[in-house]
Amino acid sequence: MKQVIKSMIFLVAAILFSGITQAAPVEWNIDKAHSNFYFDIRHIFSTIRGGFDGFTGKINIDSEKPEASSVTFDVEVKSVNTGINQRDNHLRTMDFFDAGEYPLMKFKSTSVKKVEGNKYVMTGDFTIKDVKKTIEVPFTYLGVKDNPSKQGELVAGFDALFTIDRLAYNVGDGKFYKMGLIDKDVKIFISLELTKKK
Repeated sequence: MKQVIKSMIFLVAAILFSGITQAAPVEWNIDKAHSNFYFDIRHIFSTIRGGFDGFTGKINIDSEKPEASSVTFDVEVKSVNTGINQRDNHLRTMDFFDAGEYPLMKFKSTSVKKVEGNKYVMTGDFTIKDVKKTIEVPFTYLGVKDNPSKQGELVAGFDALFTIDRLAYNVGDGKFYKMGLIDKDVKIFISLELTKKK
């Protein structure tokens, strides 16, 4: 009987110890000076490029098990910046984003899958205006290194590139697309530098 009790105590201790020492996702900080959410869209023949200057996010990375990592992002629609104020103001109106009614675009991951090497696919819920869709975002893990300009800090890099149909998210009613003025497909490029203390 004593031997059974000792075995049970050892088993419980082993479970508790493994739970304590098991690696867990670690939150990284977004280096906003070196990160952004960019987009490209066709205007007749030319490509218009822009980005969003205002955003927040929470990124948890499990270095031993990337599939356990997770991200959430909130992007401020009013911060859209294409370099031309008149165009940016138009994008904020009801013709496109309706920033007054829908101030944020949101993304929340639900899973991460490794493809090969440093290539991954993140699945998550993407919300623009009153539309939420599940999308897949291919991304590349660029690596991690010591910050050359800040001792005791690590930097990690990620790039993601994917395309959405803006009309599927009610970003416009299609009139400019039917005119042949503005395309419906938007390429989104996300470039992130993340930091944390060593």
